[in-house]
Amino acid sequence: MITVLETGVLNSVQDAGRFGYRHLGVSTSGVMDPVALRCGNALLGNAPDAACSEVQTFPFKVRFDKDVSLVVTGAQGVLTLGGRKILPWTVVTARMGDVLTLERPVIGARMYLCVCGGIDVPVVLGSRSTQLRGGFGGYLGRPLEVDDEIAGTGGRVPDGFGAIPPSEGLVGACVEEKEKTVTLRAIPATDYALFTEEAQARFWSTSWQITAQSNRLGYRLKGGALMLKHPIELRSYGVIPGLIQVPPAGEPIVQMADANTAGGYPRIATVIEADLWRLAQARIGSFVRLQRCDHAAGLEAMADVEKYLKSIQENSALYRKSFIRRDAGQTGKKS
Repeated sequence: MITVLETGVLNSVQDAGRFGYRHLGVSTSGVMDPVALRCGNALLGNAPDAACSEVQTFPFKVRFDKDVSLVVTGAQGVLTLGGRKILPWTVVTARMGDVLTLERPVIGARMYLCVCGGIDVPVVLGSRSTQLRGGFGGYLGRPLEVDDEIAGTGGRVPDGFGAIPPSEGLVGACVEEKEKTVTLRAIPATDYALFTEEAQARFWSTSWQITAQSNRLGYRLKGGALMLKHPIELRSYGVIPGLIQVPPAGEPIVQMADANTAGGYPRIATVIEADLWRLAQARIGSFVRLQRCDHAAGLEAMADVEKYLKSIQENSALYRKSFIRRDAGQTGKKS
């Protein structure tokens, strides 16, 4: 059992997402940073979609009521367990009674607390993720609150093993620290040709600032209006995370994990799936630049992500296996 001792608003239980129900108006939800989730689960030997706690407001503090292995991925900041500092992206073991504290990150926006076996909440429509607007899934369909007791399947794995964060381990995951700007690859979308040539050029050349009106539904960007060649009304169409829409005011909105399932604003581009984790870790007030690419480049980038995650999964499995062999050998010597 994990008891929440301190939390901010909108921290929640999430997994890889709720798929197969968008035609019924149910959004995907799930973690904003899927690479962080899958990496944490790989390090612990969990299923790739095992549920975790997504933390986006700090500090976040929990107490463990039994021994359990854990890893904190995503954003990087000060982490303490049982009064001692621990490293992010590294497996550690919490003892019964230990308190884990996640302080506000210095790099990135969201942290992910993954525990061995995953967080055990009811499966609703095929997922354990919290649908905050719908009020279902996750822990009682709402954000986590002080004194909540979250069940975990529990278990331990060898600790002291970690992973290189994707910001260092993936090609193209660069951030220009001077401007706090992250570059995102995007593919022109269905309505791209409806925008003026000036708007198209500005879309790719502008450093767009993430405004305070951004959340799990979408990131609103500020940097100037993008104009259409002619006013137009579109029929509603399906919406997915990463799609960049341009409402009448002219400033783009990037759809995120809790995106609506349908919309009608003109579509100028779509951020490739391989880069959505980087946008999820971009903080309010920071900047993004869009870099044009095509479908082939998007598929190649996603293949790089899968290769990175497969490497972590395989190395973690070898590490755990080596401990099993060592323990078996020590037992044989004693007997």
